[in-house]
Amino acid sequence: MDWPTDAPIWLIGCGNMAGAMLRRWLEVGLPPSAITVVRPSGEPPAAGVRTLTQFPKGEPPPSLLLLGVKPQKLDEVAAEVAEVVGPGTMLVSILAGTKLDALRQRFPGAGPVIRAMPNTPVALGRGVVLLHGPAGERRNGLEKLFAPLGSSEWLADETLFDAASALTASGPAFVFRFIAALGSAGEALGIDADQALRLALATTDGAAGLALVSGEHPDQLADRVASAGGMTRKGLDVLDTDQALTALIAKTIAAAEQRARELGQETSS
Repeated sequence: MDWPTDAPIWLIGCGNMAGAMLRRWLEVGLPPSAITVVRPSGEPPAAGVRTLTQFPKGEPPPSLLLLGVKPQKLDEVAAEVAEVVGPGTMLVSILAGTKLDALRQRFPGAGPVIRAMPNTPVALGRGVVLLHGPAGERRNGLEKLFAPLGSSEWLADETLFDAASALTASGPAFVFRFIAALGSAGEALGIDADQALRLALATTDGAAGLALVSGEHPDQLADRVASAGGMTRKGLDVLDTDQALTALIAKTIAAAEQRARELGQETSS
């Protein structure tokens, strides 16, 4: 992996999202010795990763500090983080809803402050990472670090960050629910539950892969499957009547975005 061995990375918190990022980085060759994790449990997330329950004292500031605690816990760690970062530290926050201004107020001594929002498929190198902030001359280095995680998208307008996060970071959970519902629907028609779920997983995997490479809009692909008067068209009629599926997903994404906005208000002071 193209990351300097003398450029330490500190992870403050290592839950589901930060843990997924770390697993992928280690898989592609990031030396465990380059990582320090600070978490209350003190449990190492992987072999060879220095894991502490308290912030190390008297050490040079890290090159990159990934802030991965829950947004509600920000002020519990802010003072200690502010003490250990320096102007050479890029601070990357994956805290949902937490705006750049709120981060800069708490960490005035840090170098570039970046908002990032990954999703859990980063663990497979097939994720999406949203980015916003003034990375400056270190932008290329940050993009190289995130490249093994999947695709990265910079958002110039921070006001769109919550909406994009609701789509990409929360989106996998909604897709998982759809897969489960597809399997349950097969089970309701008499297919063995395990087999129905296997079929649902294989079907969604293949359909997503085709949508990714076809160059056609997903609506066009759906219409290609559905012949007039056929069984697929009958099923699509249920989803399409009054735009039932579109309306449901829009309501779902809007609810996630609204919660991100609420989290941002809680950390804005």
